[in-house]
Amino acid sequence: MSYLMNSSEILQTIRMIDQQHLDVRTVTMGINLLDCADRDIRCCGEKIYDKLCKTAERLVPVCCDIEQEFGIPIVNKRISVTPISLVAASCASADYEILAGFMDRAAKAVGVNFIGGFSALCQKGLTESDLRLIRSIPRALTDTELVCASVNVGSTKAGINMDAVKQMGLVIRETAELGPIGCAKLVVFCNAPDDNPFMAGAFHGVTETDNVINVGVSGPGVINHAIQGVKGRPFGELCDTIKKTAFKVTRLGQLVAQEASRRLGIPYGIVDLSLAPTPAVGDSIAEILESMGLDKVGAPGTTAALALLNDAVKKGGIMASSYVGGLSGAFIPVSEDHGMISAAQCGALTIEKLEAMTCVCSVGLDMIAIPGKTPASTISGIIADEMAIGMINQKTTAVRIIPVEGKDVGEVAEFGGLLGSGPVMKVNPWSCEDFIARGGRIPAPVHSFKN
Repeated sequence: MSYLMNSSEILQTIRMIDQQHLDVRTVTMGINLLDCADRDIRCCGEKIYDKLCKTAERLVPVCCDIEQEFGIPIVNKRISVTPISLVAASCASADYEILAGFMDRAAKAVGVNFIGGFSALCQKGLTESDLRLIRSIPRALTDTELVCASVNVGSTKAGINMDAVKQMGLVIRETAELGPIGCAKLVVFCNAPDDNPFMAGAFHGVTETDNVINVGVSGPGVINHAIQGVKGRPFGELCDTIKKTAFKVTRLGQLVAQEASRRLGIPYGIVDLSLAPTPAVGDSIAEILESMGLDKVGAPGTTAALALLNDAVKKGGIMASSYVGGLSGAFIPVSEDHGMISAAQCGALTIEKLEAMTCVCSVGLDMIAIPGKTPASTISGIIADEMAIGMINQKTTAVRIIPVEGKDVGEVAEFGGLLGSGPVMKVNPWSCEDFIARGGRIPAPVHSFKN
């Protein structure tokens, strides 16, 4: 092990776990599936199933052993795979939902919580395989329990593929008609990272080694508890407190990552130090921002508070590990954070304010329920706006939005489990249909040209 904790740190960590919701949110094994390619789609699926079961057979038992020996909760054990649009490109069949079925079976066989990588990378153009995968998403996500999908439609270097943006508006609309859970497992990205361990956006990037262990830590409750001690103090002191706490949280994640890597004989990739909330009271990003002095998330000052939090978490984390990656910052999902839910219900938090907040946070518009009658073009417009923020600001942004059939503004949508519930939020009623219909690609910004 590369470092040892002293007795004081051990006691602090025990308190964090026992009283402040500290956990390792996920240990995610990345698996390269490129060698599973086959012209026969069912043969390809069988290869995928066999490789996943063989490679990940010890993942869950090893994580459970680490939990017991170290007393560290590991909430999720997950798998990410090579984007399926690449693996399936040589298949004669367009029914990629067949491959999703094999992925789902394998995930259940090895006992993981989710498997990510039913994905396409089409920021500059759409291949035939990309189109097949995108068209398969509604049925693939509805007919499987554990499969997650993502589509990268933009990047700072390539611009925004507006043909893909238009397609994703239609796909989200179609998926929603089959039920809300499918949309909860679907993310649209700009600048998607190759090593993100969090679902629903995880996939195993083509620049990665064959297999890798990536760990996502989380500690909103720990951060919130720490800043309770500096109420009313200057911002510099607040930042230092968050940095020191993020350092401790990240060290815990690195310890688990190195131990899982050693026991599984698979290289350790990165620690993602994102603050990821849950619906539980005391495990909320909104509570952190309100502890800084906001009456309610969404009030003036919210974007500045989130920027401070995100930056301080990153600064503390990178001192604790040489390999910080993934998304690393603060997630702001609505349905998964009771404080965000409360702010949305009372009108303090709107989609427009959430969009402004995404300029300075890790991801983007996440787990937002909208009226089921929202047109596909409006969904595409929301995606395009978020992709533009990521492209121009050279950061990852994403959209996980859920049109809820039969629900309108103010009603509550229930997703269950870690996905929680949330109010259906108001969407700007003005149309962008003619804008989305243009097609083509929004060019990359001038600052992307750095060769």
